[in-house]
Amino acid sequence: MKILITGGAGFIGSHLAEKLLQQNHSVSILDNLSTGKLSNISHLAGKPNFRYTIDTILKCGVLEKLIKECDLIYHLAAAVGVKYIIDNPLLSLQTNIVGTENVLEFANKYKKKVLLASTSEIYGKSNKVPFKEEDDRILGSTYISRWSYSSSKAIDEFFALAYYREKKLPVVIVRCFNTVGPRQSGQYGMVLPKFVKNALLDHPLTIYGDGKQSRCFADVEDVVNGMIKLMEEKKAEGQVFNIGSTEEITIGELAHKIKKMIGSKSKIEYIKYEDAYEEGFEDMQRRVPDLTKIKNMVGYEVKHSLDSILDRVIKHYEQ
Repeated sequence: MKILITGGAGFIGSHLAEKLLQQNHSVSILDNLSTGKLSNISHLAGKPNFRYTIDTILKCGVLEKLIKECDLIYHLAAAVGVKYIIDNPLLSLQTNIVGTENVLEFANKYKKKVLLASTSEIYGKSNKVPFKEEDDRILGSTYISRWSYSSSKAIDEFFALAYYREKKLPVVIVRCFNTVGPRQSGQYGMVLPKFVKNALLDHPLTIYGDGKQSRCFADVEDVVNGMIKLMEEKKAEGQVFNIGSTEEITIGELAHKIKKMIGSKSKIEYIKYEDAYEEGFEDMQRRVPDLTKIKNMVGYEVKHSLDSILDRVIKHYEQ
């Protein structure tokens, strides 16, 4: 099949492209390199069934041509990372909302199935853990920039479901929970690769807040495999699925664990959220997915433990 990945030079997109090429699909990538990197896909560039376009989903002519030529679309292109969202609030909203509307409009015009990558940020600051797909959302004030990301991705989901219900466009929505692995950058606030890189250099590991906030880190291989299985399952159309891991760890524990695994001399430092981001910044205390739905639908499995993930990421950055 001919498959288009928007945001395909990004961390998840590049791993997805790799997997689909292994399955003998033709893969085309569209990425503006705002958070993606050419180095993520340089090892794929020579393959005859792979091509990439450096441009934006906001440019309708380019996007329509690529969608018309493909069979399936994985829509991963988005403004991501807490720091990037806060630093680029207007562009982030335009990319996530207008860009997604463009993708869905042309997908509907040519009736191409779409997987929309959404986020665990959808759940906001709810403390009803684990999060189920149908749970209510609890968000902070519009004065707090970080909630704009949650809101923009919720609009994306509303758009996708509206196209499914009104236009019968086949769409699948996945809410990713802290996906990690080789090639992920710590540049935009992603904590795990940032800790690993700093620990290898014996630089300080900086924790925002008290470090008691917890996350569940999923290996990108598990997430990509789950996405592909959902796209192959007709019954998944018009539905939303959590995807990730349920192995929970606090950020403080993560810092100590990485330091110990590497044998690093790094100091662990704590700073206030306001000093790291913006005044009034709010965080989610726990972010744990209920994976029952995706397991029942496609037999989704978490094959990588946190220890094996850290081992892979550490080896990647050592090289």
